[in-house]
Amino acid sequence: MGERTANVMPGDIGVTMKGLAGVIHGRREASPEESYTAKLLQGKEDSLLKKLAEEASEVIMACKDNDHDHIRYEAADLVYHLLVTLERYGVSIDELAGELDARHR
Repeated sequence: MGERTANVMPGDIGVTMKGLAGVIHGRREASPEESYTAKLLQGKEDSLLKKLAEEASEVIMACKDNDHDHIRYEAADLVYHLLVTLERYGVSIDELAGELDARHR
């Protein structure tokens, strides 16, 4: 587990997700030696997919511990790695939003 984030304040999930997706998209052409995100986008497919599974497992374990701050921390890692995965496979954040919107109409 990484170091817990201090002084977390509520945010706007839409703005946050759009901004993070934009940063991830911008790292597509970055050097994998200089950017962890670029390494995930350009590296071995299995490395990214294993990381996604690892982060999902860490969310589950944090939930089993019923540790609010740990759940939030691990969920943020999972969302980041999910957004990287979507970027790698060409699924835009707007497509994801459309899929979610279509499910609750």
